[in-house]
Amino acid sequence: MKAYQEAERPAERAPKPAIATAGRASLRDYGGSGMPVVFVPSLINPPFILDLAPGNSLLEWLATQGVRPLLVDWGSPGPADRDQGIDHHIAELLLPLLDALEEPPILAGYCLGGTLAMAAAMLRPVRGLVTIAAPWRFRRYGDFARAAIAAQWDAAQPACEQLGLVPMEVLQSGFWQLDPARTIAKFERFARLEPGSEQARAFLALEDWANAGAPLTYAAGSEMFERFFRADRPGSGRWWVNGTRILPSRLACPALELLSTTDRIVPAATAAGLAERQSLALGHVGMIVGGRAREMVWEPLRDWLLAAAHTK
Repeated sequence: MKAYQEAERPAERAPKPAIATAGRASLRDYGGSGMPVVFVPSLINPPFILDLAPGNSLLEWLATQGVRPLLVDWGSPGPADRDQGIDHHIAELLLPLLDALEEPPILAGYCLGGTLAMAAAMLRPVRGLVTIAAPWRFRRYGDFARAAIAAQWDAAQPACEQLGLVPMEVLQSGFWQLDPARTIAKFERFARLEPGSEQARAFLALEDWANAGAPLTYAAGSEMFERFFRADRPGSGRWWVNGTRILPSRLACPALELLSTTDRIVPAATAAGLAERQSLALGHVGMIVGGRAREMVWEPLRDWLLAAAHTK
């Protein structure tokens, strides 16, 4: 852990220019040409997992492949934003960013961002939808995992309510509990790496992302724990946004679901079950930045996006 904390980091990458804003959220332009593809990241951890490092950036690569990738940056909420729930993030932040575009985009959502993108695709006309490692049927996390998540929230909720925010540390502790021994082992492996080596730089980039991130608003955190994990409103067909019932069967556009059979953060069983799906074995983060991600995810994703862009 000390080796990780004291390791030298490269200069921080400048964010891409914003072409639209809605409240604290912005839509960042990665260049390229062709159909706009709006990538919706999770509310948990920063959005730059999709643009992790030079040579390992899905968005920068796609900008060279005939599409125009755009990234939703949720910004950083403060206590004054405490009442902005998940539905607010969709209706008041995400949809206005989509409305600012000159043509309907394709939506691509990662992790919880895929859950939000699914809802947005039913509230606005879009050319297509891709979800990547996105949870939908939260009951399928299983009784043991859901009980542990509920206990974690019960312990943290009073302090979060006072803060008006759910700090990243509350969420990160849940990830650590998935496999504490593996968490320790990865830092032990890092300590044995040559400082400054390619492997060491890759570890730092990924781990810095995993340990960073703005807090959630209190309302969004509470709804995630209560309405999603505890009540499974999406998976049970009881999620309504702006008067619209959000059901995968109501999608009116081409849709693709990418999931991983080795994902422990979003198990494959929790996916929505779209008709067009691809099952991989790359892990939750490996689907985006792993050594086989370009061959198994990036390139098939590009091909699907280009085909959807030409579908009338």
